[in-house]
Amino acid sequence: MAHEAAPALRAAADPVVVDLGYGAAAWTALDLRDRLRRVRPDVRVVGIEIDPDRVAAAAPYADATLSFRRGGFEVPLDGRDAVVVRAFNVLRQYDEGEVGDAWARMTARLAAGGLLVEGTCDELGRHAWWVALGPGETEPRTLTLSTRLAGLTRPSDLAERLPKALIHRNVPGERVHAFLVDLDRAWAAAAPHASFGVRQRWLATVRALRETGTPVLGTPTRWRLGELTIPWSHVAPR
Repeated sequence: MAHEAAPALRAAADPVVVDLGYGAAAWTALDLRDRLRRVRPDVRVVGIEIDPDRVAAAAPYADATLSFRRGGFEVPLDGRDAVVVRAFNVLRQYDEGEVGDAWARMTARLAAGGLLVEGTCDELGRHAWWVALGPGETEPRTLTLSTRLAGLTRPSDLAERLPKALIHRNVPGERVHAFLVDLDRAWAAAAPHASFGVRQRWLATVRALRETGTPVLGTPTRWRLGELTIPWSHVAPR
């Protein structure tokens, strides 16, 4: 995620980044701040939570680079716009029909060139999916899978962590289901590469996907980390 956000963050005149729905503890906001400071040392991270008790619990960790406040999809920033809004595991409890409105509300608060990264991950952050949207956009640009390759049995096992907009669409006839079938098929065909390690098997899988027509984005540098990005149009609900 930091890789996707880096261009916007480097170019920002006011490097404000939001961690929306950071959870019961401040750790994700702290980690986000520390990672992004490698790209932009003067970044300011704002953690936003709807639960006032969570805001109060995080307050002791606030400093000049990190603050916490109560709010939701309206992204309250006292008139400032965010370069990046990260919203992970926030939409899981909402209905699929509410996702578009939530995206619209969050992207309305992005600065020019900014990015909304909305998705779902497991409890330890080992497996994640996210979509990326720009300012004012109501439909994603891309879908990204990021996984810890060690222990990966079958890519489609990760479908349980698909973003809310797609998780109920993993059924025959939908594009995301077809994508996962293709991904599993490429993973199975790449089994001989496993003798060189799971990373080499994953690289062979991604290359095979691209060679057979899946519009895979990015470069092997990102693929090696267990990432795979495709255009949203390739998986958008029918």
